[in-house]
Amino acid sequence: MIILNGKEVSRKIKNEIKEKIQKENLSPLLVVIRVGDDPASETYVKSKNKSCNEVGIKFKEIHLKKEEKEENIINMIKLLNNDSSVSGILVQLPLPSNLDTDKIINTILPSKDVDGLTNTNKCSLLNNNPIIIPCTPKGILYLLKEYQIPIKGKNIVIVGRSKLVGRPLIDLLLNENATVTICHSHTENIKEHTINADILISAVGKKHIIKSDMIKENAIVIDVGINKENEKIYGDVEESAYDKVSYITPVPGGIGPMTVAMLLQNTIQCYMINKK
Repeated sequence: MIILNGKEVSRKIKNEIKEKIQKENLSPLLVVIRVGDDPASETYVKSKNKSCNEVGIKFKEIHLKKEEKEENIINMIKLLNNDSSVSGILVQLPLPSNLDTDKIINTILPSKDVDGLTNTNKCSLLNNNPIIIPCTPKGILYLLKEYQIPIKGKNIVIVGRSKLVGRPLIDLLLNENATVTICHSHTENIKEHTINADILISAVGKKHIIKSDMIKENAIVIDVGINKENEKIYGDVEESAYDKVSYITPVPGGIGPMTVAMLLQNTIQCYMINKK
């Protein structure tokens, strides 16, 4: 069994980005809008800030109260769209339930949409002409390719259909000529699907929802799940599965660091697009 070391690969990507910024004298700026006081969101934003500082991307957080009016957030994004010093804009999700997430996200200029979540960027991915690819799916694909794991023609099963991971992953993997099956909370007998997967990707966010007997011998497993319990972090896949797989991502240290590395990569990409 080989560990797909996202931490190590992300460090390599960060070094490449840092070198590019210094060599080409770039001045990218990422602006993150955080609404409310969700502790997980605060942690994620701090992590993004730290990573930006490591490579030389300027970082600005706009922290708004959860009662902030939708109209004010939209107007703020429009100002950032028109600010030539801003390379990328990210709205930290989830937003408070009283806000229309899609409306707010789609206010961001596609060329500044570092999360790749605007309708324009989603359609580009669907049409196999991606511009900005969502960070976690992009990180998964990057990691598989880094370890030279074949994707073309492989039977890939995704568990979880979120807008952030599952759905964009379908398009990304189809574009790579994989055979893709997606399972979700209404799928009957999930095991019937997962047991046939050459590559199993779980992005549910429920501790040990994927049992060892749901995984084919020597399968490749990508565990996107982050589940905190008693200050310890667990993945979607139970630890006993590690004995039967050929490759697996650890939790933590697998897809999490890759997601952040792809955000940095997307920020540089947006910077270059907007400087043209």
